[in-house]
Amino acid sequence: MAGQSDHSLSIFSAAEVEFIAEDEMIEIVPNIRMDALNLLCGDFGPFLPQIPCKVPLWLAVALKKRGKCSIRTPDWMSVEKLTQVLEAERESPREFQPLPFHYVEISRLLLDHAHDDIPEVYMVRSLIEDIRNVRFHKVESGLETISGRTYAVKLKNLSAMEVNLVRPFMVRVLQAFDKHDSPETVQQADASASKRPQVVDRGLRVSLSCVTC
Repeated sequence: MAGQSDHSLSIFSAAEVEFIAEDEMIEIVPNIRMDALNLLCGDFGPFLPQIPCKVPLWLAVALKKRGKCSIRTPDWMSVEKLTQVLEAERESPREFQPLPFHYVEISRLLLDHAHDDIPEVYMVRSLIEDIRNVRFHKVESGLETISGRTYAVKLKNLSAMEVNLVRPFMVRVLQAFDKHDSPETVQQADASASKRPQVVDRGLRVSLSCVTC
C-alpha cells in the first residue's frame, strides 16, 4: 500500500479508496429468490423478488452485473438534492455541504454499473461533476491562505477522496513551517551568519598606496 514507509504522509490510490467505499450499505430490489448469504463481513438476505433489502455496495454491483437485482438510487443522488447542494456550495465559499463521506466513489460505481436505475442519469452525472469541481476549487482556495503561523487547518465535511488528495500536501507544508520556526533552526541560522567571513574593501588601501609612491 502506498505510503507505508511514512504513516503520517500515507495516501491511498483512487482504487484503494473506492475499495473501502464498497463496504457502504445500499438498498437493492432483487428479482430472484435466493437464500441468505453468510459471509465473513455479515449475513445478507434471504432475497425475495421485489422485496427491498440492504447489502454492501460491492455485493449490489455484483448482483446487478448478473441481472439479479436493481439498485435503488440513494436520496442524496436525486436531481433535486444535488441541485440544492450545488447552489449551497457556490453560495458558501468557505463551507462544504454535508455529503456522504464516500459520495465520489459511490456515485462513480452507480453511474458505471447501474446507470439504468438512476432517474435523469445524465443530469445527475453533470451535477456531481459540478459539485466536485466547486469543492476542489474551495479546497485549493483554502490552502492558499496557509502561512507560517498556521498550526492546524479545519476543513469540515470533506469527502474521503478530497481528504486523500489534501492530506499529504497539508502534512508536508505544516511540517516545513514547524521546522523553519523551530529554535534549533533559528540558532543554526544565527550561527551560520556569525561564521561568514567579513568582506574587506581593498579599493581604498590600493589608492592610498599609490598616493605614497
